[in-house]
Amino acid sequence: MTIPITAPRSRLADATLALLWERTRRQGDMPGFTKAINAILASMRGEDEREFSMTQTVLSDPVLTQKVLRLANSGMYSAFGQRINTVSKAVLVLGTEAIGHLALGLKLIEELARSTPDTEAAHVEMEKAVLAGMVAQQIAAGSVPRDAEEAVVCSILHSLGRMMVTFYMPERWARLRAAAGAGREESAAAGLLGLTLEEIGRATAEHWGLPRNLVSSMRRVEPGERFEGFGHDDWLAALGTLSTDAADALWHDDEAGAARVAQLADHFAPMLGVEPGSLLGAIDKARETASSDLTIAPLAKPLEKRARLAAATRKRMAGNKVLMSGVADMRDAGASATPGQMMSMALETIHKGLSFTRSFAFLRNRKEGKYTARLGLGEDSKAMLPRLVFDDVYEPNVFHAALGSDRVIFIENARDAKFAAKLPAWWKDALGEARCFVVIPLCAHGQPAGFIYGEWDDSFPSVVLSQTEFSLLNDLRGLVVRTVERRHQTEAVASRV
Repeated sequence: MTIPITAPRSRLADATLALLWERTRRQGDMPGFTKAINAILASMRGEDEREFSMTQTVLSDPVLTQKVLRLANSGMYSAFGQRINTVSKAVLVLGTEAIGHLALGLKLIEELARSTPDTEAAHVEMEKAVLAGMVAQQIAAGSVPRDAEEAVVCSILHSLGRMMVTFYMPERWARLRAAAGAGREESAAAGLLGLTLEEIGRATAEHWGLPRNLVSSMRRVEPGERFEGFGHDDWLAALGTLSTDAADALWHDDEAGAARVAQLADHFAPMLGVEPGSLLGAIDKARETASSDLTIAPLAKPLEKRARLAAATRKRMAGNKVLMSGVADMRDAGASATPGQMMSMALETIHKGLSFTRSFAFLRNRKEGKYTARLGLGEDSKAMLPRLVFDDVYEPNVFHAALGSDRVIFIENARDAKFAAKLPAWWKDALGEARCFVVIPLCAHGQPAGFIYGEWDDSFPSVVLSQTEFSLLNDLRGLVVRTVERRHQTEAVASRV
């Protein structure tokens, strides 16, 4: 069973979509998102070197790289039984299609979250959509061979219409809720907007150029026995319907929600070809994953936690302004600043801009063969400097990995037992209380000259660095490195005179 992708629309419907496209363009996310989607889809369609193309597409986005690797190593994919350290291996193990769908889902949530207005309704709809994707992944992973990542994207897209209206037309959402009541907004949508929320979601997917099979699956399916002509798109639509309704029930986290989940499992089991008990087990596993790992999908959070999260978001926005001002100051200092002065400016800027608990600037002493912390900011940082010394001989840990690759490395959970072997003894001894940290290598003429280290403890909410922050950190380190290289060139000239 398939649905027509396009159909004649009323003047009210055209006006609603015109307003939606205008607002998304005005907020600036659509061009970047469309470009990302096109790159991912092109990699999935390519006939030659698809694996290489997909790897390059993901690696071109540091934030996406980080999220793909985190999810590839999460409990969702534990069945593969191996550690995945590179995007290339993720593509090899999970497949081009799987990584492509995973990347699409992550980019969708990232871009919508970036444009989310500060409204409770918008946050709730996004959380439910991500949770629906997690439910779908768990169910699909235990079913007859199905593309679990495709199921994730389809289930997230089931809520796309609701997300678009809450994000970009909050005043229309308020009217829907006033007319029909909370949770019944869909029933008033056709009269007030000219389209159902489901139709708005499909129109958005068409507007973005998503594959036809994904658009076709973006529809509610009533539970029951499989009908004549039941196909893969119908299976995805049924799974998306179940996952979306289950996420809504789970989000409330009460007895009524649990009863609703059990009812959904019974009703959808024949159509999905999965036993009710297995469906319940998969849904419960998704709930546990969401509850334990809020960086993947936050479950319902108390209002005080939401308030703290909102305050942290505002703090991060202010911090980005500090980073941008610091970059401007360092550019102004230009050739007149010494490497030490530039390092000091960079450390202070990054410490304030990212609200580090503590941060340090390490320099390499080639004669002694050691890296030594020379500057420190934050609680007890000066007293800790003598303990922050380690050999420059390569060891298989995260610091040498950052210096060897000359790439900023962000460790989101330094307390993960699986990651312990990658942390050196000196770090565990002196800095082991950190929850997450960043290593910013400084390589001059292709050789490590030092690095900047910054960490957060438990007092700071969950940290995920944005593309903007990665770019600003790279700008800062580039300015420091150019100053160091200039000093080396000057010293080389002087030695020949």
